[in-house]
Amino acid sequence: MVVDDHPMWRDAVERDLQAAGHDVVAVASNGREAMARFPAAAPQVVVLDLQLPDHSGVQVTSMMLEHDPTARVLILSASGEQGDVLDAIKAGATGYLVKSASSAELVDAVSRVADGDTVFTPGLAGLVLGEFRRIADGPADDPRDQLTERETEILRMVATGMSYKQIATRLVLSHRTVQNHVQNTLRKLQMNNRVQLTRWAIEHGLDEDEAEDTGQGRT
Repeated sequence: MVVDDHPMWRDAVERDLQAAGHDVVAVASNGREAMARFPAAAPQVVVLDLQLPDHSGVQVTSMMLEHDPTARVLILSASGEQGDVLDAIKAGATGYLVKSASSAELVDAVSRVADGDTVFTPGLAGLVLGEFRRIADGPADDPRDQLTERETEILRMVATGMSYKQIATRLVLSHRTVQNHVQNTLRKLQMNNRVQLTRWAIEHGLDEDEAEDTGQGRT
């Protein structure tokens, strides 16, 4: 799904994605249209402008992920300001590109975001990582103490990018049971969606714990 209030830019992004083999299921010119079309379109990835005429891209990101936590939002904005980037990521955006990115970079970013990767315009990744490290270094109490052994086990797998289906298969659980454990973890850690949870887990080294448990190293 492509959301941008500039028709020429919106059409160009749609053409580039379709030419690369992506199925554009919906387009919208503002936040109201985006939220009206989002439920029925059920896009896997939303390419979203940050500056919309009615709602901000940050607000739209939050609303979309509240409706469907499995959706992934890639911000495509003219702004590379620190505040805009961090607000978008904290709202749950999976990636952030500035509009100076090439068509090839955009197409690659959409593919990577669809696969569960986080993608940033060069130079922004360090900014985001630094902010999450600052947050992680804040309170001395370890929030992981609130989690059950099973919740921690599933969180480690989430941190490595495993899907709910993969986790359910590995642990011999139902898909719904895995979802319930993740929802309980989100509530305990006071987070809104899986994107925030994944970043938190990575910052606390849980992806490395899982890699060690499975005998796999990170590359």
